[in-house]
Amino acid sequence: MSVRSGLLALLAEGEKYGAQLRTEFEARTGGTWPLNVGQVYTTLDRLARDGLVETAGAPDAEGRIAYRLTPAGHTELGTWWSTPVDRSSTPRDELAIKLALAVTAPDVDVQRVVQTQRTATLRHLHDLTRLKREALPPPPGAAQARAAVDAVTRLGALAEPRGAGDNGLAWLLVLENLIFATEAEARWLDHVETMLARRTATPASGPTASTTTHATEPSTTANRTESRHEPAVVSTNPGGEHS
Repeated sequence: MSVRSGLLALLAEGEKYGAQLRTEFEARTGGTWPLNVGQVYTTLDRLARDGLVETAGAPDAEGRIAYRLTPAGHTELGTWWSTPVDRSSTPRDELAIKLALAVTAPDVDVQRVVQTQRTATLRHLHDLTRLKREALPPPPGAAQARAAVDAVTRLGALAEPRGAGDNGLAWLLVLENLIFATEAEARWLDHVETMLARRTATPASGPTASTTTHATEPSTTANRTESRHEPAVVSTNPGGEHS
């Protein structure tokens, strides 16, 4: 999410100062993309330079300066809401880069790299799905409490409980986005493992491979003929349930 556009969206609700913008931004996104106050004020300075925000009077008793949207800022925000997110510029993906380099580098056990990453990805997915199940958790037992502490250790602010209401819904949307992305990564890693296995099993091309193929053709044909006379096995239990 663009920090610039996110701050415009928050300021559309009313005047706010920098620390307040930071707190609300993190509350609504579940702490997934934490901001520091310096980043917020740097962005506000740029928005003011571009005529999209302005200060709302003098500093308060604590020296805090509130900001508000200008008419141009409202127009800019309306354009952001109505314009789809641009996906034409692909962001760098460290995992994709890592594996792309691993398959071309000598002395790298690519299978091990993939399996290690897959284990970490599935662990992360488990933590995320547990957080979703416990969005409105019952009083936890000892085992649940230990699992919650472990998840907070691994996921940080994302694992902190959220309140009900619109902020709770916003956090759930962010959480489900992370779940879908992690599931997709796990499926992609499965696909990578399959591709690597096929590459390893692919026979070398040449006269020897051709001769071997011709030598085994009669046996393969006989097997196909026999298979035509075997009755087809049809599952009557597609759900996989056992009686």
